[in-house]
Amino acid sequence: MHTLASDLDARQQRQRDIRTISTIGVVHGTSHFFHMLLPPLFPAFINEFGLSYSELGLLVTVFFVISGTGQALSGFLVDRIGARPVLFAAMVCFFLASVAGAVASGFGGLLLAAALAGVGNAPFHPADFTILNKRVSQPRLGHAFSVHGISGNLGWALAPVFSIGIAQATGHWRSAYIGTALVALAVMALLCWQRDAIDDRQGAWNHAKPVAGAPVEHPMAFLKLPSVWLCFSFFFWTTAALSAIQSFSSPALQKMYGLPSTLTAYVVTGYMLAGAAGMICGGFLVARAERLERTIALAMTFAAALLLLTASGWLPGLMAAACAALAGFGTGLAGPSRDMLIKRAAPPGATGRVYGTVYSGLDIGFAVAAPVFGWVLDHGHPNGVFAGSALALLMGIGSAGLVGLGLSRRAALPAAA
Repeated sequence: MHTLASDLDARQQRQRDIRTISTIGVVHGTSHFFHMLLPPLFPAFINEFGLSYSELGLLVTVFFVISGTGQALSGFLVDRIGARPVLFAAMVCFFLASVAGAVASGFGGLLLAAALAGVGNAPFHPADFTILNKRVSQPRLGHAFSVHGISGNLGWALAPVFSIGIAQATGHWRSAYIGTALVALAVMALLCWQRDAIDDRQGAWNHAKPVAGAPVEHPMAFLKLPSVWLCFSFFFWTTAALSAIQSFSSPALQKMYGLPSTLTAYVVTGYMLAGAAGMICGGFLVARAERLERTIALAMTFAAALLLLTASGWLPGLMAAACAALAGFGTGLAGPSRDMLIKRAAPPGATGRVYGTVYSGLDIGFAVAAPVFGWVLDHGHPNGVFAGSALALLMGIGSAGLVGLGLSRRAALPAAA
């Protein structure tokens, strides 16, 4: 009887884990989908409103500056009121951003859409990871991080196809924003349906209870931890590398190897799909690895080596494009280990704040790297896009290694005492 009861409990926990992981996967994919609310339709904005590329670039900067600032702040909100209501509010912002885009009559309207989308995007990482860490059982947590990362890549990949497809089918770009508004409403309906699966007030798998009589730390005390800022820098560097590939790998390959744009346009798609495959494998590795920083170092060294090969100019054009795309596998492989490393570095009860602060490095990396690598390309150094991306990955390895070293020292303290 005891065995039957245990098997039943295990099956029920597995079902609960799958519901939570699946729902958060859809939610995270939606946040990445709305990263791309405006960029796929930039050519339409140029034709309709006569905007310059500088003005269009400002829309992206506004999105990521608001998202990055809001991400750090929203972690405190998640820790205070819970993740679930924050996710509902984020979906409302995405809906309003779509409406603003649909009715925009010029740059000001598009700026409002970018700002609303940035506010909506801000809380996803602290909310997502708080729910996953609290509700998913330890044996499936690595797979949860893997699904979380894959869904983000798929959201990035789907958004341009969705928006451009609707615009072309209907003959007007505004119709695309009616479609994105419906996406926000559909995901909101999913959250209502699965509201129990994302209730972070239920469950505390990885959150230790405060010790009775122990002093209560200030809510900002986690900012004193070097590991938090090292994780922040890790995200900054790795996102800088991603920004270079997403934004400039296609023109850089054209200039270096004379490849047609019809071919180089698929390099980013290949990079994302390779990253998704890497995340699947990384979900299995993270459950077995004790020193996560070593997994991160090996995976990202592989990616950096491929990018340096691409930058060298030694390879045939098609092989260079393939190497650039395959580098995504290495960065994807490191993803679940990266998220688990942050979880280990977070003090009890501060998960939302830590993830919010750390993941704001992602937004700042996007905001800073794009103009830097654009300048490199403008000044006639297309190989600098790939070499700079590789260098950024190596800097990220250094940050992850220091986090792992700090955790090892912290773990050794009780033994030494």
